[in-house]
Amino acid sequence: MVLRNKEVGTSIYDGSLVMENLMLAAHSLGLGSIWIHRAKEEFETDEYKTFLKDLGIEGDWEGVGHCAVGYVDGPPPIAPARKPNRVFWI
Repeated sequence: MVLRNKEVGTSIYDGSLVMENLMLAAHSLGLGSIWIHRAKEEFETDEYKTFLKDLGIEGDWEGVGHCAVGYVDGPPPIAPARKPNRVFWI
């Protein structure tokens, strides 16, 4: 799980980059990953606030996401071919 400190103005972007790096690291090890978008809602509940407190995490924190990692069942998907003339250099 990735949390962000609400007191830091760029923390939502920083947390998103952490999630991306976790997913890239999993891919580099031949693993699959998925970003689960329930962390924000979960960490707004008293149960999860208590969970953070029990871990010794204090302050105003918000969930960014959960990164689930595992083995992919089957071959990785193949990206579709790019359409011609869709990239413009300026």
